[in-house]
Amino acid sequence: MEKYKIVVFGIGYVGLANAIVLAQNNTVVAVDIDQQRVALVNARKSPYNDEEITEFLGKENLDLLATTDGKTALDRADIVVIATPTNYDEKTGYFNTEAVDQVIDYTRANNSGAIIIIKSTLPVGYTKAKRAEYKTDQIIFSPEFLREGKALYDNLYPSRIIVGGKNKAAQMYALLMLQGAYKKEIPVLFTDSCEAEAIKLFSNTYLALRVAFFNELDTYAEINGLNTQELIYGICLDERIGDYYNNPSFGYGGYCLPKDTKQLQANYREIPEKLITAIVSANTTRKDHIANMIVKRKPQIVGFYRLAMKKDSDNFRDSSIIGIIERVKAQGMEVLIYEPELAEGALADLPQSKDLESFKKRCDLIVTNRYESELEDVKAKVYTRDLFHQN
Repeated sequence: MEKYKIVVFGIGYVGLANAIVLAQNNTVVAVDIDQQRVALVNARKSPYNDEEITEFLGKENLDLLATTDGKTALDRADIVVIATPTNYDEKTGYFNTEAVDQVIDYTRANNSGAIIIIKSTLPVGYTKAKRAEYKTDQIIFSPEFLREGKALYDNLYPSRIIVGGKNKAAQMYALLMLQGAYKKEIPVLFTDSCEAEAIKLFSNTYLALRVAFFNELDTYAEINGLNTQELIYGICLDERIGDYYNNPSFGYGGYCLPKDTKQLQANYREIPEKLITAIVSANTTRKDHIANMIVKRKPQIVGFYRLAMKKDSDNFRDSSIIGIIERVKAQGMEVLIYEPELAEGALADLPQSKDLESFKKRCDLIVTNRYESELEDVKAKVYTRDLFHQN
């Protein structure tokens, strides 16, 4: 295949994973406003806790440069990939797409001929509106389906590639992603842009539904003194249900599920539904229950071991654990946080311990979403719903 110049706006998990995959066979310039991220990528160090990203940056021969200079990067670029954040705005009830809007405007002003591929999650209808605004079919949405800590792995071995376009530009982008993947025989689906946007939202909402289902099963079992593990094992022997993605937790959190479920709910305005709203509210109910179970134990000091929702993750964004901490504090209980990945002063209103042994001694109850072997010596005072010791 021809070698292209590709510009990736946004060096988050999605942007960096895409940049690395594409930089194996193309010239890639990654643009970000965060100078520290840019410096780390240029030093071939990962800004994130992701094994494959760390390995590829350190060992692979990548044609990859990071910069804060978007205008220079766009010069003679063939393709622009947008991977900027679209956080859910509680006031408007929709994703805040300002960052994506700005990159599209900037790209069209500085390189009107470049194909634009949007990887950021969007409300249904966004790409169609942008195509109409600019009178072009060269703006394409292609959803990502990545796990925290496995962003590059899931691009190298994707379950599927979906591209919201049926023109030559869409086909070219799909071929580039196939070229960079290690997995062969990857299903590729070309749809219209609205269908691709909806696929992303419904996929993540189904995953949230599964989390919520097994969490509510666990709540029932915990209150009634039943063995949750035996319940889940028996239910999941049914091949239609499957023995996967069924480990109870403190709720769903992270980059995607909280905001994507709320956006899908917003897209249902004036459309009959009950289930989508229930999925969103179920997460709040689960956090309420976990907090209540902690308070019932009446500990003097409640220790929260790690803030990330998953093992081997450094992402605290929209962590359900933080919501539980807030609930426990509201009941007047003293809390202590152990999170070695947390920057100094990041949670100034919460007391922290950087020493694990001191943390374990000071706390009467230690709460953790995912159990780790370093808690084994204080297992008797650990509260977790982690049954299978996996994400």
